[in-house]
Amino acid sequence: MSSIAQGARARARNEITAAIKEEARRQLAAQGAARLSLRAVARELGMVSSALYRYFPSRDDLLTALIVDAYNSLGEAAEAAADASADAEPLVRWTAVCEAVRRWALAHPHEYALIYGSPVPGYEAPETTIPAAARVGKTLIGVVRAAHRGPGLALLNLPGELRPEAERMAADFAPDLPPETVAALVAAWAQLYGLVGFELFGQFHRVVEDREAFFRHAVTRLAQGVGLH
Repeated sequence: MSSIAQGARARARNEITAAIKEEARRQLAAQGAARLSLRAVARELGMVSSALYRYFPSRDDLLTALIVDAYNSLGEAAEAAADASADAEPLVRWTAVCEAVRRWALAHPHEYALIYGSPVPGYEAPETTIPAAARVGKTLIGVVRAAHRGPGLALLNLPGELRPEAERMAADFAPDLPPETVAALVAAWAQLYGLVGFELFGQFHRVVEDREAFFRHAVTRLAQGVGLH
């Protein structure tokens, strides 16, 4: 087969794959991940189910592709914010990354729900999703690492019973950072998604009105909690 024919076939496959995922995202928005159906996707695209199975052998394969895409899109937004604020103070960079996460979630609520909402019954995400899922966390670690190497971090307290776990996390995620800092980072990472999720899923209704200002204040406190001055 000529290289031209191979290229045309690859482009056609990419286009069909993109169309399948776009229709799947539409169905996610309409009825949620639990009701995603390969047959329904094929029907909406005018394809027979057997043809769609050549691209995604099962619903779980399609879900995994959507999850990886969502994590990567969110990760790209966080990384772009970190890069754009590379010359700013660490606290400013931290806030920029967190605000990028919030903006992405508000712009992609159904994809955010797919990766941080209720688990899909019968689905277990494979390890292939881990690198994409880690991108935001790694970006925040990068901001704190730059502060540690530059202006320095505030000293943090760590309960004695937590030290073994903090040292294990530091060895796994950021061996160049103090265990106290890594433990605080993991907590801040979880709290960041809690703030975004509360806003996105309606828990702030009639509680927080100026949500942008509240979010900025909250993530600034998170930054201080990990030792950023």
